Amino acid sequence: MSAKAKDVNLVDGDLVKPMLVLSLPLVFSQIMQVAYNLADTFWVGRVGSEAVSALSFSWPLVFLMISFGGGFTVAGTVLVAQNKGAGNHDEVDHAAGQTLGFVILLSAGFALIGYLLTPILLPLIGTTPGTEVHQLAVDYTRTIFLGVAFMFGFFIFQALLRGWGDTKTPMYLMGLGVVINVFLDPFLILGFNANPIFGLVGLEGLGQSLFAATGFTGFGVQGAAIATVFSRGVGALVGFWLLLSGRVGISLSPRDLIPEREMVERIVRIGAPSSIEQSTRALGVTALTALVAYAAVNAGGASTETAVAAFGIGNRLNSLVFLPAIGLAQGTSTVVGQNLGADQAERAERAVFWGVGIIVTALVFVSAIAYLFAEPIVAVFIPGEEEVIAIGVDYLRIIGPTFLFLGAFNVVNGGFRGSGSTRTAMVFSLISLWVLRIPASFVLVEFFSMGPTGIWYGIAFSNVGVALLAFAWFTRGTWKNSVVDVGPRVPSDD
Repeated sequence: MSAKAKDVNLVDGDLVKPMLVLSLPLVFSQIMQVAYNLADTFWVGRVGSEAVSALSFSWPLVFLMISFGGGFTVAGTVLVAQNKGAGNHDEVDHAAGQTLGFVILLSAGFALIGYLLTPILLPLIGTTPGTEVHQLAVDYTRTIFLGVAFMFGFFIFQALLRGWGDTKTPMYLMGLGVVINVFLDPFLILGFNANPIFGLVGLEGLGQSLFAATGFTGFGVQGAAIATVFSRGVGALVGFWLLLSGRVGISLSPRDLIPEREMVERIVRIGAPSSIEQSTRALGVTALTALVAYAAVNAGGASTETAVAAFGIGNRLNSLVFLPAIGLAQGTSTVVGQNLGADQAERAERAVFWGVGIIVTALVFVSAIAYLFAEPIVAVFIPGEEEVIAIGVDYLRIIGPTFLFLGAFNVVNGGFRGSGSTRTAMVFSLISLWVLRIPASFVLVEFFSMGPTGIWYGIAFSNVGVALLAFAWFTRGTWKNSVVDVGPRVPSDD
């Protein structure tokens, strides 16, 4: 399929349908990202509790790395979207190449530093050097860091195509990666000896024959990392080929990949706030988890493990609920970017209003379901654990009604990013977490002795508060400035 058939016209005609067409593949891509993580967790769980613990200890480091590096891909989306909207097609290619080249260099630095520091950083999270869990976590994390160029390469491909208005091609490549990962996981993790995958498909004899011929017992938790890196690598290399061949609208030349100081400074100026935003969000989750544990001890009710388990389930539910909000926020970012590039600020503003309206309407129903059916929803995740379920139900019934506010905030922040106002988006994210959520939660826990319930109210308060603040700031209109030079718009060939 040609690039013209895949990218969506966002600067002319109807606004709502193109936004939905752009956003739905982003939602499916987010769902497939969840499938990546679930597949790894499922098969690693067959190795044993030490492997699962190693995966859990590794995740904060991996998530922090992905968050920091992923923030710079936002610059690619903004520059491509605004230049396309302005009709600066040569600049689209140049900006895409510069962002790709910069992110690849960044990933090389991450790979080296991460590989060397992993054994030092993991004990800070809680591993004990010399134990099996520590060594498994080191092996997994180092493998991920060695493959970080492939991971960042795929992320930047997604970001560039999103800015162009093509979200289907990255979705297809994400699907390919998930299929490869799901196929490789059971073999790379467990090997051929007594691997349950052969029993599931009635090929136990084949498994025994392969084991007899190779003696391969798998790589354990490191196998999950190898499968992830390999599958991301396939997606990154195919994406790189598509960009160089010009088959996706953007057409790179090797010269575009050589970093130029002026462009790198622009990329950092746009991308650094998003990197800080995403990184501090990762740290914030860790801080809240610690506060939940403290609240449980301080209140003298639920055990630490019970409260943290309930909080973990609540976070997973939040992640599932907000997949559509994240997709719509990313789509809104592209629509705003292209329309500001086309010097159509009012249309960009309407896009955000429509996005807020769509997500609020959807989340009103989700909030009602979460409130009315909180107990059976939580019980699906941890059946039979009545105390955890009770705390999880409180979490859902307190926070659930504020889902629509958090959804609206995500879309408005997506609008800020699309305009290039990534500092504004960063500031509101920091306000949400470090000015509203954590301080309010601490006050309710420490001075009102509300236990974990106080944290649930603190989260709900921050969801409502930051949404109102961000929307009020948005209506001021100070974000309506393009970050690229906007000349007379060049009409599309579509």
